[in-house]
Amino acid sequence: MKNSLIKGLMVFLTMLCTSLTYSQDVSGTISDSSGPLPGASILVKGTTNGAQTDFDGKFTIKNVGSNAVLVFSYIGLKTQEVNVAGKSTVNVVLKEDSAELKEVVVIGYGSVRKKDATGAVDQIGAKDFDNVSSPSPAQLLRGKVAGVQVTQSSGEPGAGVAIRVRGNSSIRSGNGPLIVIDGVPLDGGSVSGGGDDLLGASSARNPLNFVNQNDIESISVLKDASSTAIYGSRGANGVIVITTKKGKSKEPQLAYSTSVQFSKMSGKFGVMGADEFVAAGGVDKGSRTYDWKDAVLRNGFSMNHDLSFSKTTENSNTRVSFGAANTNGIVKNSGLDKYSASVYNSNDFFGGALKVESRLIYASIKDETTLLSNNAGFIGNLIGTALYWNPTLPIYNANGSYNVVSNTYLNPVQLLDAYKDYTNTNKVLGSINTTWKINSKLKYQFLFGIESSNSIRKSQLLPTIDILNVAQAAVPGSTEVKHGQASINSQNKFNKTFEHTLNYNNDFGDNFNLDALVGYSYYDYTADGSFSSAKGFDLAQTNLIDNIEGGLQNEFRVSSYRNRVELQSYFGRVNATLYKKLILTGTLRSDGSTKLGVNNKYDYFPSVGIAYKVIEDKEGLLNSFKIRGNYGITGNQEFAPNSAISRGSYGINGTLAVDTNSNADLRWETTKSYGVGTDFELFNNKLTGSLDYFQRDTKDLIFPVPAAATQPGPPSPRFKNLPGNLINKGVEVSLNYKVIDTEDLTWDVSGNASFLSNEVKNFAGFISTGGLNGQGLSDAYAQVITNNKPAYTYYMYEWRGYDASGNSIYADAAGNDTGLGTAAKKLLDKQPLPKINVGFSTSLAFKGFDASASFYGAFGHYIYNNTTNAYFFKGAFLGGRNVTQEAAASPQAQGDPNSPSTKYLEKGDFLRMGNLTFGYTVKGDVLEKFKIKTARFYVNASNLFIITDYSGSDPEVDTDKSLNGVPSAGMEYLSYPREKSVAVGLNVTF
Repeated sequence: MKNSLIKGLMVFLTMLCTSLTYSQDVSGTISDSSGPLPGASILVKGTTNGAQTDFDGKFTIKNVGSNAVLVFSYIGLKTQEVNVAGKSTVNVVLKEDSAELKEVVVIGYGSVRKKDATGAVDQIGAKDFDNVSSPSPAQLLRGKVAGVQVTQSSGEPGAGVAIRVRGNSSIRSGNGPLIVIDGVPLDGGSVSGGGDDLLGASSARNPLNFVNQNDIESISVLKDASSTAIYGSRGANGVIVITTKKGKSKEPQLAYSTSVQFSKMSGKFGVMGADEFVAAGGVDKGSRTYDWKDAVLRNGFSMNHDLSFSKTTENSNTRVSFGAANTNGIVKNSGLDKYSASVYNSNDFFGGALKVESRLIYASIKDETTLLSNNAGFIGNLIGTALYWNPTLPIYNANGSYNVVSNTYLNPVQLLDAYKDYTNTNKVLGSINTTWKINSKLKYQFLFGIESSNSIRKSQLLPTIDILNVAQAAVPGSTEVKHGQASINSQNKFNKTFEHTLNYNNDFGDNFNLDALVGYSYYDYTADGSFSSAKGFDLAQTNLIDNIEGGLQNEFRVSSYRNRVELQSYFGRVNATLYKKLILTGTLRSDGSTKLGVNNKYDYFPSVGIAYKVIEDKEGLLNSFKIRGNYGITGNQEFAPNSAISRGSYGINGTLAVDTNSNADLRWETTKSYGVGTDFELFNNKLTGSLDYFQRDTKDLIFPVPAAATQPGPPSPRFKNLPGNLINKGVEVSLNYKVIDTEDLTWDVSGNASFLSNEVKNFAGFISTGGLNGQGLSDAYAQVITNNKPAYTYYMYEWRGYDASGNSIYADAAGNDTGLGTAAKKLLDKQPLPKINVGFSTSLAFKGFDASASFYGAFGHYIYNNTTNAYFFKGAFLGGRNVTQEAAASPQAQGDPNSPSTKYLEKGDFLRMGNLTFGYTVKGDVLEKFKIKTARFYVNASNLFIITDYSGSDPEVDTDKSLNGVPSAGMEYLSYPREKSVAVGLNVTF
C-alpha cells in the first residue's frame, strides 16, 4: 500500500512538472532594421497557438513548450524560426525579403496580393534600386521588369527618357505610360520648353526629374487591360504607379545618405588624331595640340545628399525628407542641380474611423546645357564641330584669340564659350487623401491633388561668333549685319485632381469574397507660356538674356499661348473570389474629354480578367501554379489639346491665320487587348516566375490630314481618325531563383525577357519620319509608316559598294546594280524597335557584406547612324574636315553624293552591365556609442562595359528625328556621349 502511494505521488509530480514545463510564457520584441514592428505574427510551429505584437513590437504568448519552435513573420520580411530552448524571452530582428516585398502590389485605386491578381502586374521596391541616385526614377526600371524598355535620348544629365510598356500602341499620339504618383495622375507632358532653334532645335527636359529616388517606396507596372482599364482613356500604353515612403518606426528615426560619383565618357566616335590625320593625307596645319575630347569634354562629377526623419505613433505617421544632387556632365557647360523636399503626414481620428493623409513633393531643378541640337545641318552642333575640326589646327592664335576659319567651319571651343543655356524649374506635387471607414466592410475615400510647375528656359549666343545664316540681322537702312541672339521661354502648368471612391469588401462565408469599387474623377489640366527672342546685338554686349531689349527693334519677337483640358470619369471594378481558387475581375470606365469632337465626348472602356489557382502553397517540386487571362479596351488621349476645334492665331501686325479645321467626330485612339499568363513557384518556393502572351490592336489612329484634303474648308490641316490598325504582340518571361537562403548567406538570381513584334495593318498612308540632317541631306528621311510593315520601317537606297571610279552602287527596282540616278528606294525588312529585351540581376549577401550586379540589353533592331552619314565620308575629309580612318581610307570619290542608304544602317544589338555594387553594413556596439543604428558603406560602378558591334558612340540612343509630329525611333545624330562612372557612398540610420 505504501509503495503504491509513493508510486502514485511520483507519477503525479512528474505530470505536474511536465505540465509546468509546457505551459511557460514567452515574451519578447520583434523589430526590423528600422525599429519595433507592430502587427507582426508569432505562431508555435505545428499548432494554432499564436499572437501578434503590439504597437511597440512586443508580444507575449502562453503555453509554450520548452523545446517548441516559434515562427515569426511579417509582410515584406523574411519569416524566421527560433527554438525556444527553455528561454522565456525571445527577441527577433526580421530581415527584408525582396520576394516578399512583391507579395502585395499597388494597383489602380488600391492594392492586391500578387497571388490574387488577375492581371499582369510587376513591382520593384526600394531594395531593387541601385545605390546611386538617378536623375529620373524611370531609369530604375531598366532591365528590371519584363516588357518594359527604357531608353534615354542621350547621355545628358536630365535628358528625356522614352518608356515603352509592351512596345508601341500608337503612331502619332504618345507612347509613354500614364504615371501615377501617390494616386495623382501626371499630365505626362514636358514641364519645360525646348531650346532656341539656332543650329537646330533641342529637346525639353525629362518631366520625372523632380522625383527623388530615395523617397520612393515602390514602383508598380500595370501592363495588361485587366490592370490598366480602370484608367480608361489613358491606359493604352500601360500605367506606372509610384508610391512614396511613409514612417515605419515608432521610435524617431533619422537617416542620412551621401555619395560622390566620378565619371568619364563611355563609347567612341573614332575620329583621327593629328598624326593619323596627316598620315591619311589630311592637310597639315602644323599643330599637334588638339584633341576633340579635351576641347569639349571633361571628367564628370556628382554629389548627392539625402536626409530624412520619420516617426509614428498610435494615431499618426510622419516622414520628412530633404535632398540635394549636383551633377556636372561630361560635356563642358552641362549639368543638373536638384534640390527636393517631401512631407508625408497621416492622422487617425475617432478611433481610426477617419484617416487624413497629406503628401507634398517639391523640387527646384536647374538644367544647364550647351548647343546639342537634334537636327543641326552641315555646320554642326557642338559635338559635330568638335569632331570635324582639323586636329592639326590650333584652337587659339598666338595672341590668345580664337582661331576662326570661316562661318561654316566653326571653332568648337569658341562655340562652347559663346553659348549659354539653362532652365530653372520649380515643381510641386501635393495631395490630401481622406478615408472614412463607414463600417468594417464599407469605406469612402476622397482625393484632392495638385501638380504645379513653373519653368523658364533662357539661352543666348554671343554676337562675337559669326555662323552662316544663324543669329544674324541686318540693320534697317544699312548694309551692316549684327550678330547674336537671346531667347526666354517660360512654361507654367497647374493641374487639379478630384476623386471620390466607395469601396465594399465582404466575405460571404468561406467560399465567396466580394471586393467592389465605384468612383468618380475630375481632372483639370491648364498650361500657359510665353516666348520672346531678339537678334542683332552690339559686340560689347555679353549678358544678352538679362538685356534682351538690346537687340535690333525690328528683330524682337514675342508669342504666348494657353491651353486647358478637362476630363470627367465614372468607373467601377468588381473582384470576386470563389472557393479561394477562382478570381474574377470586371472593370468599366466612362471618360469624357474636352479634347474630343462634340459628337464623341464620351467613350466606355471595359475589361474582364480571370485567374484560377490550380495549386497553392504546396510542398515539394511544384508549390503554386496560377493561370490567368484578360480582355479589355483602353484609350490614348496623348494628342494635342484643341485638335478637334477650329483654331486660329494672330500673327505679326494682326494677321489672322487658321491653324486647324474642326472635326466634330474626332475620337480617342482605342486599344483592344487580350492576354493569357501564368504565375508559378517551384522547388519549395525557391524558383518563382511568370509567363505571359499578349496581343494589342490599336485603331482610330489620329493624324493631321493635309490642307488639300480638308476642302471646302479653309486651307488648313484637320485632325482625323484614319482607318488602320497597329498590332503589337509578344511573349514575356520573368524568373527569380533563391540559390541560397540561410541566416548568414543569401544569393538571388533573377532574369526577364520580352519578345515583341508590331505591324501596321489596313493603313493606306505612306508617312515619312526619321528626318536626316547634314551636308546633302536636306529633306531626307529614313523611316516610314505604311501598310503591312512594322512601325518606323526603314526606307532608303540599298547600298552595294563602289564602282571603279569611287561612285556608290545601289540596287534598282529590279535588284540590279546601278548608279544613284536610276536607283530605287526600298522598304527594308528592318526596324528600329527591339524585338527582344532582356534583363538580368544577381545579389549576394554574407553577414554584413553584400554585392549585386545588373545587366540589360536589346536585340533584333537596327540603328541609323546619321552622324556617320553626315560627317564621316571621303568628300568631307578631302574638304579639310576630320573623319574616321575608315572614311579617309575609303575608295569613295570626293564628289560621290552621300545619300541615305543601308551603308549607314547597323545592327543595334547590345548587352550592357548596368550596375555593379559592393557594400558593407556595420551594426552593434561600435556604432551605439555614436547613437547610430546602422551604417552602410558601398562602392557602385555604372556602365562598366557594353557588348555590341555598333560602330557609333552608343547603341542605346533615341535622338528625336520626328517629322510633322510623327515620332522616330532608333536614330543617332551627334548625341551627348554616355558615361561610365564609379561612386562611393554612405547610408547611416540614427
